[in-house]
Amino acid sequence: MKATSIRGLAAAVALGAVVASGSTAANAQEPFRLIITEIETPLVPNSVMILAQELGYFEAAGVDVELVRVTDTTLAIAALQAGEGEMANIALDSALLLVANDVLDIRAVTSPNKFLPFLIACKDDVASIADMAGRTFGINRIGSLDYGLSRMVMNANGLDPETLEYVPIGFTSARAEALAAGQVDCATMSIGVWLSIPDRTGLRIVIPVGPYGDAAPVVNKVNVVTADTLATRGGEVEAVVRALIALSREFNSNPQAWVDAMLVSRPDQSVENLNALALAFVGAWSVNGGLNAEELAFSVGQVFEGDDFAGLTAPELSDWVDFTVIDNIIGIGVDPAADAPAR
Repeated sequence: MKATSIRGLAAAVALGAVVASGSTAANAQEPFRLIITEIETPLVPNSVMILAQELGYFEAAGVDVELVRVTDTTLAIAALQAGEGEMANIALDSALLLVANDVLDIRAVTSPNKFLPFLIACKDDVASIADMAGRTFGINRIGSLDYGLSRMVMNANGLDPETLEYVPIGFTSARAEALAAGQVDCATMSIGVWLSIPDRTGLRIVIPVGPYGDAAPVVNKVNVVTADTLATRGGEVEAVVRALIALSREFNSNPQAWVDAMLVSRPDQSVENLNALALAFVGAWSVNGGLNAEELAFSVGQVFEGDDFAGLTAPELSDWVDFTVIDNIIGIGVDPAADAPAR
């Protein structure tokens, strides 16, 4: 293990990472399955979940984690409903649909990457967002996270999103490849995927990360567990969150640690790109667990303006968020660097 990771492991121990609870001991022979929506380590702070496994943070926290990899939130929810995992990283709007429709009794316990660093990139002849009207726009699928957020960004910038033709392509790297190949005129992607495009000749960023986030300041994803899992395996839930917070704090205070870990996990990426991303992510890591009541309440309000939520009643935060897991951890110490834990 690299020296940059050892300091973080010490921090994990300082956060009380060795969990001794009845629920942990009772399930010692059963791995705690964490469902993630990435096949490879993503070039965003959500990478913390995979890197926590690779760097031994879950083990240091006293929990045996098995990663269950699927391609999107729909499959993650299906896996959670089928009992194929104990915790799932899913889109906020999908979590709220489950709660509002009384489909599954879930609790959000952390958000390792609450605001995804998205941008809109287009062919070079699309000089402004107004020029996007009438163009093709690559998305994961109709109703996906990138689809909803990008339409919010378009509305905020005076562009009617109904004037575009949406082309379902798949996850972010596939959308980038389609844009680079000239198969679509525009697409939303993370800054990491943008930087990983080998040849960006003929392409441009139309809406950078900052303005995109300002126009769509909505919590993107949360880690949820069922109420039953929280009741029966709460010690392991807390251990997982402890590990994620400890590693997030390490990456935020020591960006080189993320670069070193990613060079192993993603050897296809250049040092230059990873260094640029590591610096861009300072302040974006969920150093206090990523659940802020004010941000969540605002996000719920925004999400419930969508057509999918017509006729549904927005749930209270207490109906689907459990702050106690994080509060048990950060009660030992709040990191003032970022991620204010408002309640």
